[in-house]
Amino acid sequence: MVCNDSSKSSWKAVTSGVPQGSVLGPVLFLVFINDLDSTLISSTLKFADDTKLFGIVNTDVERAVIQRDLSCLVEWSEKWLMPFNTDKCVVLHLGKNTTNLIIMNSSKLYTVNEKKDLGVIITSNLKPVRECQQAYAKAIKSLGLIFGQ
Repeated sequence: MVCNDSSKSSWKAVTSGVPQGSVLGPVLFLVFINDLDSTLISSTLKFADDTKLFGIVNTDVERAVIQRDLSCLVEWSEKWLMPFNTDKCVVLHLGKNTTNLIIMNSSKLYTVNEKKDLGVIITSNLKPVRECQQAYAKAIKSLGLIFGQ
């Protein structure tokens, strides 16, 4: 039901998902995905509708743990009808670059050398060069606007 001043709409059944734009939407979503990482061995970070799975991978056994956890995430998403968009999923190796194949939902995940996360560019070598280049480009653009060029 939607209320606007003294007017009210009729009740409508919600068959799936969380109503977009509602005050309780973000809270309901967090409650809904609360058990997402309950069966995982690797660490996860969740922010809004983004989930990051990470761990130290120096051996085939450690790579298998990451692969198992990805499979668990896919099983969870199928059970709760919330599929991951594998086109947006990537692998970022920190430190020495490895060529371990990671698969999610029968799709090979692409390995990238950098990824923007919450406005910060993270590179595989953890050097701030790309972040500095981006800040420099923004500063030059701002100066061009200030001086009318």
